[in-house]
Amino acid sequence: MARPTNFAWLTGGSNVVDRASPVGVAAAGYSRDKGFRALTDTIEAQRLRDEELPEAFTVTELEWYSDSLAAFVAAESPAAAAADFDVPGLPHPDFSKLRQPLASFDVDQYRRLGRETATAVESVCRELSPDRTEREVAVDVRSALESRGIEAPVVLVGGSERATQYRHYTPTNAGLGEYALVSVTAQRGGLYASMTRTVDFDAPAWLDERFEAAARVEVSALAATQHAAREGSTAGDVFGAIQQAYEAAGWPGEWQHHHQGGAAGFAGREWIATPTDPSTVVAPQGYAWNPTVQGAKSEGTVLVTDDAVEPLTMTDSWPTRSVSSVTGDLTLRRPEPLSV
Repeated sequence: MARPTNFAWLTGGSNVVDRASPVGVAAAGYSRDKGFRALTDTIEAQRLRDEELPEAFTVTELEWYSDSLAAFVAAESPAAAAADFDVPGLPHPDFSKLRQPLASFDVDQYRRLGRETATAVESVCRELSPDRTEREVAVDVRSALESRGIEAPVVLVGGSERATQYRHYTPTNAGLGEYALVSVTAQRGGLYASMTRTVDFDAPAWLDERFEAAARVEVSALAATQHAAREGSTAGDVFGAIQQAYEAAGWPGEWQHHHQGGAAGFAGREWIATPTDPSTVVAPQGYAWNPTVQGAKSEGTVLVTDDAVEPLTMTDSWPTRSVSSVTGDLTLRRPEPLSV
């Protein structure tokens, strides 16, 4: 496993040096004969031993100039093996199914990541003003996350003009205006947490109404997720419930304008639900549903188990409201727009 998500899942450490590369600087795996192993070059070996890998792993290194990581893996692998990147002679199946459901250790880590991600984002959002630019806010959000050892592969900041036009409001030099949406997908230790916060400076009355509708869809999605996990049904079944929730909330067809999210864990989304998605819904697992309604969004990462629905990206210092699913079978506190 050399892709960063799988490497982190297996080892708890990171093999990333170049964030733009889909493959890290080391591969980690297990064989019956030699146990847990990591393969890398002489540049990285000592650092990985000291800082990234558990003691159970034996690190084997080769000279940085002698061969590629893929060739090294091919040479060192047992007769029956697989890899998550292109290695001569080895199949590379989808490893994401191994990462689901989450282990108890992962759940503990996830709780800390969710809470600290929310703390970082909210600390920036409380200081916003209408004259700030989207790009300035994005820089502050990244800084607040990085100071906590959290990377942010996705930071979206949309002021009132652009948030109503685009579902992915990549930051520009536009001012925030009447309100702002701040959305992130953050990563630490291989786990990913996604969330959105809304800041209201002088927003139109429709913002609160649309947020309420989006939040009802989100809670409805979570109720359907828990039911699907209990029944062993599919992401497509949950998506059907999302479509029904949009209609019940008064916004039929709104789901067509943006993906609705899906399972989260060792990827921003382990899968993104579609109407015919056959992915099996499992528990315990993180889920990040992100319904939008024309300039409003409700999004958080939530741990779903057989007997609980636990929001992870929450703090005690942001205003919330009680929101019920359209069928009334689940009620949660969701972060509402902050008036400043």
